[in-house]
Amino acid sequence: MTHTIGAHLSTAGGYSLALDSIVEKGGNALQIFSTSPRNWKAAVVTDPVAKEFVDKKNTLGISPVFFHATYLINLADEGRIGHISKTMLISEMNLQPRMEVSGSVVHLGSFKEKDKDDTSLHGKSNPKYPVLIENMKEVLEKTPQDSYFLMENSATRKIGRTIDELADIMSDVGSDRLKICLDTCHLHAAGYDLKTQESFDAYFNEFDKKIGLDKIAVFHMNDSRDPFGSLRDRHENLKDGFVGENVFWLLLNDKKTRDIPFILEVPGFDGKGPDKENIDIVKSFITS
Repeated sequence: MTHTIGAHLSTAGGYSLALDSIVEKGGNALQIFSTSPRNWKAAVVTDPVAKEFVDKKNTLGISPVFFHATYLINLADEGRIGHISKTMLISEMNLQPRMEVSGSVVHLGSFKEKDKDDTSLHGKSNPKYPVLIENMKEVLEKTPQDSYFLMENSATRKIGRTIDELADIMSDVGSDRLKICLDTCHLHAAGYDLKTQESFDAYFNEFDKKIGLDKIAVFHMNDSRDPFGSLRDRHENLKDGFVGENVFWLLLNDKKTRDIPFILEVPGFDGKGPDKENIDIVKSFITS
């Protein structure tokens, strides 16, 4: 396969079974949760379990593998939630090298402003912005040099919706180990139109100028159940949503983006998560 295409799959029954599953579905990359995404219980992985995963990963040629951090994280919180968020991320990022995982995708959280439409409360102008930056710095300081923090762009009024906000965070944290995950559903919901070559080029040229294309570690390739600019984060199977097939075609064929890994986070046509049919649709868009 000329491209790197994978999916977020369940680890029910053990981490290694997810590797078998992605091979069966026709993928060559993978994303998993290290632990439940809906509680604060950190993963406990024994050396034999880690070795089994690494050995099978290398035998099957699945690379890269990413973690997705728990959904509960809020790094803009100065209290208990912020502390637990850091603890969870530090634990997971210390696990990355042991399992040869290439990074943890993280939803940064929310400033929880009362007036969510007041743009003066977004980004650097928010009083909690320094809390976010210091918490992210602490996570990176307490984790291995071969571990990576991948902040995901937001679809909603949470942190990281715009290029400018992502650029500010990248600059203020100032670490080569901080990279970005771009989600197509989130871009669509946030009002970034990538459907034409002109608009596609405009977005990625701006991104390159303000952040750098080399900072994109992975794309989440998802369709959207909701119309453009909805600020709603509801993923849909490819071709069944509002994002538009040309967005996926451009991502997979444009020289600026085609060599970046693509991970599906779709409901699946059987409702059981990413499936072979969605991966086959991705492959059908590839012409270069």
